[in-house]
Amino acid sequence: MKITKNTVVTVHYKLSDAQNNLLEDGQDPIVYLHGGYENTLPAIENALDGKEVGYSTTIQIEPEEAFGDYDPSLLRVEERGKFPSPLEVGMQFEGIPESSEEGEGTVVFVVTDIADGKVVLDGNHPLAGIALRFVLDVTEVRPATPEEIEHRHAHAPGVHDDDDDDDDEGSDSDQYRSIIIH
Repeated sequence: MKITKNTVVTVHYKLSDAQNNLLEDGQDPIVYLHGGYENTLPAIENALDGKEVGYSTTIQIEPEEAFGDYDPSLLRVEERGKFPSPLEVGMQFEGIPESSEEGEGTVVFVVTDIADGKVVLDGNHPLAGIALRFVLDVTEVRPATPEEIEHRHAHAPGVHDDDDDDDDEGSDSDQYRSIIIH
């Protein structure tokens, strides 16, 4: 079966930077709904369109086609007192970028440093500003179900992940995401 719109594609991958430094070994494959649903990078979809199981390729994606250029305006330093305890590097918080205009959405900021009563936050994607090299191996292609097309993403076998969207609200893993940084 060829990869076309409304097929679910399973791709094993390795992700490196442009200098071939391994960033991710792809232990878990990418499984996505093909056809412009924004389930993976457009450059990956373009490289795989029309291909079949067994196809392998290496592609390089420049930052502007991947996660964008690094934006220094998304780096912030805030007072430690604005945050809950415990606070650790790697925690995430939703915030509104200082440069945002009225009505723009929030950004997920990651704590990158804590020192001298200050917290350093970075709203850039961890791969922003990096040219990425993907080694891609197509291992499965199947027709999408009507439900997957309606939901605009692939579902794991036997799992319908939209049924229980509200079940995790208030769980420990979400407790820090409720703090809005202004």
